[in-house]
Amino acid sequence: MSQDLPTPANLKFVVIDDHELILDGTLNVLRRQYPEAEILTAQTVQIAIEQVEKAKLDLVVMDLSIPEKSGESAKADTGIQLLRTLLKNYPTLNLMVQSTYIKALARMIPDIDSHKGGFAVADKSLSLQEMLNRVDWALQGLSHTKDIKAVQTGLEVKPEWLTVLVLAFEEGLQDKAIAQRMYVSERMVRHYWTKVEDVLGVYPEEGKNIRIQTEMKAREEGLID
Repeated sequence: MSQDLPTPANLKFVVIDDHELILDGTLNVLRRQYPEAEILTAQTVQIAIEQVEKAKLDLVVMDLSIPEKSGESAKADTGIQLLRTLLKNYPTLNLMVQSTYIKALARMIPDIDSHKGGFAVADKSLSLQEMLNRVDWALQGLSHTKDIKAVQTGLEVKPEWLTVLVLAFEEGLQDKAIAQRMYVSERMVRHYWTKVEDVLGVYPEEGKNIRIQTEMKAREEGLID
């Protein structure tokens, strides 16, 4: 689902992460990209809920491993429960999960698919540009759950390979434009295509367009809509 994007000066985010170094790193990246935006922070579920209730937010960026209250241990299940609450109580809120526990979201696919706001996932191993791409998609109200569905299908698909599939088959970009969007060389994009074809079991066949075969297989596996 897409929606009109607020002007940068009017944007308001909250970043939820109990790890101070990662929280500061995320804040710095977002402030460089959105210098006029107001960015709030929360290191516990309790504070996060207060921030969401008080502020009219454009985006929540959250880790899954967070504590319920100050002084308690951070647990992925705690973040999952917070995410369930946000999905239920704020059906149009744009959300981005930035975590090393992406696999835990596989059990929430039905709830995420029915969410009316933007929803994106960013593994913490992603590059800064890839993370910002996910932020942009979520702000546009787009749902990007390919990383989760790749886990659900059991395919070992890296985030950058999924990005190539999305840019090619959902945005209709050619390799040169994909390379520009991903800030990599065209040669690297071709390398990603080779990896995607390998993991999907798609190989050159006489009389068949390998990109069309790749698209069909990727759709069958739920990696693209």
